[in-house]
Amino acid sequence: MIQSTTLKFLKDLKKNNNKPWFDEHRDQFEVAKENILALAGALIKGISAFDPPIADLQPKDCTFRINRDVRFSKDKSPYKSNMSAYFNKAGKKGNGAGYYIHIEPGKSFAAGGIWMPATTDLAKIRQEIDYSFNDWKKMIGNATFKKQFPKGFADNERLTRPPKGYDENNPAIDFIKMKSFVIRKHFSDAEVQSKSFAKDVAKTFQHIHPLVEFINKAID
Repeated sequence: MIQSTTLKFLKDLKKNNNKPWFDEHRDQFEVAKENILALAGALIKGISAFDPPIADLQPKDCTFRINRDVRFSKDKSPYKSNMSAYFNKAGKKGNGAGYYIHIEPGKSFAAGGIWMPATTDLAKIRQEIDYSFNDWKKMIGNATFKKQFPKGFADNERLTRPPKGYDENNPAIDFIKMKSFVIRKHFSDAEVQSKSFAKDVAKTFQHIHPLVEFINKAID
């Protein structure tokens, strides 16, 4: 579960996104950081029940730094207003699809799949969808999948025209045009503070697992 102090720290940080304030409240950050590491540890255990390679990960290998990379951004705020972790068999920097948890007051969510894959990987995913479209349809058309993720891939950016080598009349073209393959489920502040939160997120990830498996099979 996420502690109320973690959400409060993130709310306060969003209002005071500067180094002097952060340094003054570093003790609060360390408590929040330990809270996220504990959640990551619980999720590693939960995910490994249906995706065994995840069991080899350590929480520190999955959680992201709170510092922002401002080198190429107009927004020079030094810190993120969220804390997050990504679970891939090779850790947070691993290639392929995985599972992501995002903790932010009023904007927390669990997600899975792959975001903006490299050109070669994207080509492999598109080819696998084309070749195995019946399996793809069966997966995303599953009643449980549709109930858990009613918006499907609604948030993903798509090409306006078919990629090279594909026809507009291809039955799978709406999916082949996608640049990312991510689904997500939002959680309220009350839900993230629930004692069952880690189990609820792990269950969400279990519903996402077929998508992760499909994508990783295509890339590997």
